[in-house]
Amino acid sequence: MAYEVPPLPYDYNALEPTIDEQTMQLHHDKHHQAYVDKANAALKGTEFEGKPVEEVLANLSSLPADQQGPFRNNGGGHANHTLFWESMSPDGGGEPSGELADAITSAFGSFDAFKEQFEANGVGQFGSGWTWLVLDGGELKLTKTPNQDSPILEGQTPLLGNDVWEHAYYLKYQNKRPDYLKAWWNVVNWDKVAERYSAAR
Repeated sequence: MAYEVPPLPYDYNALEPTIDEQTMQLHHDKHHQAYVDKANAALKGTEFEGKPVEEVLANLSSLPADQQGPFRNNGGGHANHTLFWESMSPDGGGEPSGELADAITSAFGSFDAFKEQFEANGVGQFGSGWTWLVLDGGELKLTKTPNQDSPILEGQTPLLGNDVWEHAYYLKYQNKRPDYLKAWWNVVNWDKVAERYSAAR
């Protein structure tokens, strides 16, 4: 089945004031839709048509050579944004608990140290891209990727990612990417991240 943009799990204005309604509408309805349309076009007529986006990204080199770039960008955009919408909630914020909290403290020293490095990766990502918490070989790691590259391309499982493309924050935060990264913790859905962590282990 062709890819589709998943409906937002909350209203466009539900993440105000952290993320404004207009940004959510443009980001979800226009940007994500464009990635989906182009990802579907890239798979048309290949054996991967209708396969889960994660499976295709993990086997990118099996696609026809001229479709690998378009799918890396647009299939990656679809996978990244699907995870992004679910990573946020109007009831989000605070800190993780349980196994995930223990794993973060064990990997990074403290929750605050984790947040600091996650934000630093987002600020330091030159141009467009993402900052990530991933599971890599059973270990939690922090990484960043350019453009719409997915950690799946590196054999990692993305658990939490923040979009630092300008379209994700510019209407509200202008060029103040660090302010956006800091404010974003107010809407992170830690229950969802914990669920991904359990599933990936």
